[in-house]
Amino acid sequence: MTTPAADGFRMPAEWTPHERTWMAWPGPNPTFEDPDDLTASRVAWASVARAVLRFEPVTVVCGPGQSADAQALLGPGVDTVERELDDAWMRDIGPTFLTDGKGELAAVDWTFNGWGAQGWARWEHDAKIAAYVSDLAGAKTYASKLVNEGGAIHVDGEGTVLLTETVQLGPERNPGWSREQVEAEIHAHLGTSRAIWLPRGLTGDYPPHGFGTLGHVDIVAAFARPGVVVAHHQPDPAHPDHEVTKEVIGILKSATDARGRALEVVEVPAPTALEADGHWADYSYINHYLCNGGVVLCGFDDPRDEIAAGIFRRLFPERTVTLVDARTIFSGGGGIHCITQQQPKV
Repeated sequence: MTTPAADGFRMPAEWTPHERTWMAWPGPNPTFEDPDDLTASRVAWASVARAVLRFEPVTVVCGPGQSADAQALLGPGVDTVERELDDAWMRDIGPTFLTDGKGELAAVDWTFNGWGAQGWARWEHDAKIAAYVSDLAGAKTYASKLVNEGGAIHVDGEGTVLLTETVQLGPERNPGWSREQVEAEIHAHLGTSRAIWLPRGLTGDYPPHGFGTLGHVDIVAAFARPGVVVAHHQPDPAHPDHEVTKEVIGILKSATDARGRALEVVEVPAPTALEADGHWADYSYINHYLCNGGVVLCGFDDPRDEIAAGIFRRLFPERTVTLVDARTIFSGGGGIHCITQQQPKV
């Protein structure tokens, strides 16, 4: 059986032009059990969809019979399709799109098991969403046996991928897989050649802190361009992420990418809020989304929102930076990057 890399496909960096953005609509499930939470989440998801729509087309996958209500909140211009869903994190349940530079689109359908078969998670329907979206997009689908999610990888488009040991190497996802086996599978499906491993994610992303992913990288570090990484920095020693992010930033500063470059690390300070929903907050500006001509950035009604926006404006001077309140999204276990998935232009 051939692999995407063998067939000439690779995952483009997020800053390359997109055909559209895919999202999923929150429905009644363990993440949004309270009707008020569900309503608030739908408002938050819709605000992100509208922010992205300013820059590129958006398609939202809704549960059966939910399109009409979704359209009322999404407003004109957002496309909807209906399919059975369990949750609403398109970054993780959707396909990872690939291109071959010759006008062909492909996608990876990772194995999805509810972020490590967590007790609150449901994934019977979500495990089939990647293949469904890939088919709608007209992409050639490659299935991988690796349990992985889109929020657990970040690429520079030039051969380098960021990974987290507690995700791909965690016993909840891939028991029995060695680091070498995981890297081989990742490289064969993303067209990468160099993996930079971070030891773990943010404290709030693990039990008992609610709906966590066990360490997704896209809340900790992300490429801004080849050779440049934005990294979450918790300046307050009272928060356990002070030590976590110090270690992660140190690893990134000592790392080299697939082209042999030492990484430039741009530290983005965490919001001042140390707690949220009775737990250590994992509020992070790193969980942003790049779309055509825009940066949709998580906002937290925090004094550091504008500091983060300024950093991103300097990094992306040709893009419009838009802050969207992401506190409701974070209370469900993720951020703006987690609910969006780019389909690159071919």
